[in-house]
Amino acid sequence: MAGSTVKLWDGPVRVVHWLLVVLLLFSWWSAEDHLNWHRWSGYAILGLVVFRVWWGFAGGEAARFASFVKGPKAIAAYARTLGGRETAVTPGHNPLGALSVVAILLVLAVQVGLGLFTVDVDAFEAGPLSDRVSFETGRQIAEWHELNFRILQALVAVHVLAIAFYAVWKRTNLVWPMITGRRVLPSDPGLAGAPWWRLIVGVLLAAAVAWFLSRGARF
Repeated sequence: MAGSTVKLWDGPVRVVHWLLVVLLLFSWWSAEDHLNWHRWSGYAILGLVVFRVWWGFAGGEAARFASFVKGPKAIAAYARTLGGRETAVTPGHNPLGALSVVAILLVLAVQVGLGLFTVDVDAFEAGPLSDRVSFETGRQIAEWHELNFRILQALVAVHVLAIAFYAVWKRTNLVWPMITGRRVLPSDPGLAGAPWWRLIVGVLLAAAVAWFLSRGARF
């Protein structure tokens, strides 16, 4: 495909994306025998989710939800193009990919939210907000926490399969742009970035929320 190599994903989007990949794998590994590490990994994921939501409104144009979250008609119209083998040229997330992004963020938010209230079977390990619920409720939330993780695994699997589909069928590499931040497109869409002060505000906001909740929502 002839075209220009243009700037697409900014640094914050790429850093959040790959940190979530690493931390999700780490949280999965640490869930049984390394609960202290699992807890800290959850706080880090919480901060990343808060930051990504902030960046979805205050970040660069490609990162903003308004630029890629579309309505049913746009989603259906895009779905009808999947059978063709033309290289995908949508700058940023396509309408179907947007559903995946939003779904994963929502399920991640639920996952860390549930984790704040969980209690283990011996009551030796518990989330920082577990004192707000009874032991029985904390145990029930722990089961929901595990079930929600299965949903998250399914969403991640669909996400990976979609990337493979685009690589094989659409001849479009979606991984490399998320590493380099650049992608070859027919023309430069001229996506605007965001000022540095918004990045600083987002980092401080994410850190503050994660710190506050890690302390049981107490100062």
